[in-house]
Amino acid sequence: MAALLGAAALLATAVPAAHAAPPVQAPAADVVPGTGTETPALVDGLHESADAEAAPADAARTHLAAKESRYRIADPGRDLAPVQTLRQGGDETVRLQQKHHGVEVLGGQYVVRMEKKDGKRVVTGTSGKYFTGLTTATTATVAEDVAVHRAVSSVAARLGGATLGKKDVQPSRGAKTRAAAALTGRAGGLVVVPKGAGILTYRVTVRGTDPATGRPVLQDVYVDAHAGFPVLQYSLIKTITAPKPASGTAHAPGAAHAPGKAAAGPAATTNPGTSGTGVKYSGDQVPLDIYFDATAKQYSLVDYSRMAGTSKNTLHTWDARAVEVDDASGRWPDGLKEFTNAAPDYSGDATAAGAVDAHWAAGQVYDYYKKVHGRDSLDGRGMTINSLVGVTYAGGPFVNAFWDGQKMVYGAGDEQYKTLSADLDVVGHEMTHGVVENTANLVYAGQSGALNEALADYFGNAIDVTATGTKMDDPDAGLLGEDLCRTSKPRECAFRDLNDGRTTSKDYLGVTFSTDNGGVHLNSTIFSGALWDIRQDLDPKDPFLADRLVYKALSTYMTPLDGYTEARDAIVAAAKDLGLSAKQQNVVKRSFNAHGIVPGWENALGVDSDRLFGKLNISGTGTAAGGGWWATSKSNDDGTEAYSVYAGRVDGRGAPKLISPNDGRYHVYPATDGKTVVWAAFGTTSVDILSRPIAGGPTKTLYTSSTNVQNLHVENGAVVFESFDPFGGRHVGFLKPGDHEPTWVDGGKYELGTALPSLKNGKIAYAKLYPGESDYRIGVETYDIATGATHLAQQLGEPQGIGQTGITGKNVFWLADENLADQGQLAVRRSNLDGTGTVDISAESGPGALIPFDLTAADDAVTVNTLLPDTQYRNETLPKLWQLSADGTRKERLSCNRGEQLYPSAAGGRQVVWLDGTSGWTDLVTRERPAGTC
Repeated sequence: MAALLGAAALLATAVPAAHAAPPVQAPAADVVPGTGTETPALVDGLHESADAEAAPADAARTHLAAKESRYRIADPGRDLAPVQTLRQGGDETVRLQQKHHGVEVLGGQYVVRMEKKDGKRVVTGTSGKYFTGLTTATTATVAEDVAVHRAVSSVAARLGGATLGKKDVQPSRGAKTRAAAALTGRAGGLVVVPKGAGILTYRVTVRGTDPATGRPVLQDVYVDAHAGFPVLQYSLIKTITAPKPASGTAHAPGAAHAPGKAAAGPAATTNPGTSGTGVKYSGDQVPLDIYFDATAKQYSLVDYSRMAGTSKNTLHTWDARAVEVDDASGRWPDGLKEFTNAAPDYSGDATAAGAVDAHWAAGQVYDYYKKVHGRDSLDGRGMTINSLVGVTYAGGPFVNAFWDGQKMVYGAGDEQYKTLSADLDVVGHEMTHGVVENTANLVYAGQSGALNEALADYFGNAIDVTATGTKMDDPDAGLLGEDLCRTSKPRECAFRDLNDGRTTSKDYLGVTFSTDNGGVHLNSTIFSGALWDIRQDLDPKDPFLADRLVYKALSTYMTPLDGYTEARDAIVAAAKDLGLSAKQQNVVKRSFNAHGIVPGWENALGVDSDRLFGKLNISGTGTAAGGGWWATSKSNDDGTEAYSVYAGRVDGRGAPKLISPNDGRYHVYPATDGKTVVWAAFGTTSVDILSRPIAGGPTKTLYTSSTNVQNLHVENGAVVFESFDPFGGRHVGFLKPGDHEPTWVDGGKYELGTALPSLKNGKIAYAKLYPGESDYRIGVETYDIATGATHLAQQLGEPQGIGQTGITGKNVFWLADENLADQGQLAVRRSNLDGTGTVDISAESGPGALIPFDLTAADDAVTVNTLLPDTQYRNETLPKLWQLSADGTRKERLSCNRGEQLYPSAAGGRQVVWLDGTSGWTDLVTRERPAGTC
């Protein structure tokens, strides 16, 4: 379970909670205790009679009920709903979905394995996650429309909240964010997130377009149905490569409306297919199964042959070269047509488009699963296999491929990469996502998502090396996508290498779910590398033995929330189940050991920073520092409780203090000046801004808002914050001591927009969007709370976007974006408090240019949270903290920790506090001085 529930924490580092005590009455079998539950995670070695006459699901639930002392499932008939029964010969695998008082439990799935032979049935083992500690009430107190609004607002804030720019203008309605108009949410019912006693949530699916990139968005957001705060959100993307954080790439899977059968040709009961040939991108000629339409007198890339004896569905290849990626994501594009030809021999245009490769490769993948694993198509029941080839992005190159729950979609490539269908391992990878979805359905986030990617990589490469005859000891055998290179060498442009030797202790990267869904690509080769080692070493004469082993573990042992350790246990158990020798089982264990996939591996990760407060289990709530104190939000160690606000000293002395009341609301976005802490409290219908002295005293409600508020600051009783109006517009407001209503620095006018405030010495700095003579303009302004005087900073050019501001006793600092066509670089800009003397202390272009998205400033230093331009996706590409002197003459890394470092807050001098996930938890850490060169 921890593999996903690290998702509810800010950083997806996925550390299991302590193991529960073993069952009171231990069975005569191998039992692996569950994590945070009395139900075992794995029971193996059983041979217990079951009802041979009953349906498999009923027999499975009867077994669980009869062994209640072992499984601690009081009423399986009520609490476990059948999901799927997989039959392979005499083996039966029953998957059961947990319900809590009739409400689905996220990832709560239990598997019962049985054998049926000679009219008798026995249970051989069980595995999965049934959460025994759930007691949460299942009646929502938050209205569904409020949950949808907050889910959409949360996604919009994550997509567009880092900057305010001209892209945020809708002329017909004034300065409103495009994010609000481009995103819609739909509630999919109630779901229990299984943390502690459980959190009742609305599952809201948010889809639309990223306002910064124009790329499609599809995310599941889980909003607490008793408090209205988004406790978990992640993208449903399943792509071949991870979009870099600066790009905002999203390829949205979901419930596509693809046809179940080919649009052309008869829904025949006999095989109407014929044979043809095609020329692949490589120049090789290959046989193709195609269809001839006698009426139209043309051939199309529709294969009726492979499933003619089962479902009579097809392998269907579609021309998507006129289709934008967002139109192909989670929906069926209008006007889509098959690739057709007057003759049965495809070359030329069909080759260049990647259609021949896609059609041929889809057949190869289908044949592999059918022949090696006895599986009929991706769902095991003969589903149609649709491949859309050649999609573009904004009319230009799209260098990615994805599975969206119904179909494969392949980008057209660019100058460096061929069309993405031109490599069999890429096609095998995407189609394997369909197999995973229809077996263990590993949640595509955190460790379970990395397993999803690892299995897709493993089977994609296994299919490729088998088809090409590549030896397993070939140095390039583990490369994924290496055949897509147009000009560079295979190793230079391959997406991943399963022989990269990565381990948990050296290479695991703690990242947020907004980055690569919690590291699903970044961390995948740690596990897929172990699987590839097993394939190399298990039986060189029969590499399919390893394939059958991994497939058996996937299809009959793994469940949606498995992490690395559970998946290792599943494969080791499957090795016993398949009758592998003791020597072969040792090969399996040794491969996992070599990659650091052992119990407790999370404790072997180290940092170069000082921890102030650990195991926070929070999601996107920020940090604050001021007056020698820090403030942050925290849940308990297993994330059971709603978030509370704590404060402590930045020098680490003394114990942290609980500041907020424990009233079931989510207390987030804290700020402090060393005397007072202010924060936002999310309730069922509104958001309150609260305050309390650090020294103790009553909690006061300063302001109640009907919309989201964030980016709070406090100084000597004055409170500054940013609010989102109902249309998505952003406005900076402040409360002076005794005020009951805020003063809006922009008057709260819809035609204006202000955001990203900072506060120092009674002056507020913020980004400002305002109408000019002929167009909207954007700049940075200061506002004197005492007098109302404003100063608009001089510009060096014509910025298109402004990022976070920081104000000190001497200067105002901000991030400026004038060139939207670059890789996302922004300048770090400074002016005097009166708006004069504007200069760049870090340029937007040239050597050393950064891709910053957050900033915090003190008199002695400016710290930015930044990415770096990089051709690879790795640790060095992730958000790091860089510190600059106020004049820009010094620039150095603040910390050398790996993984993401987020939400920096200046604590005075050169000291900064931030949230760090390197150690395997979400920790609040600090450094008094930069680390220098890493």
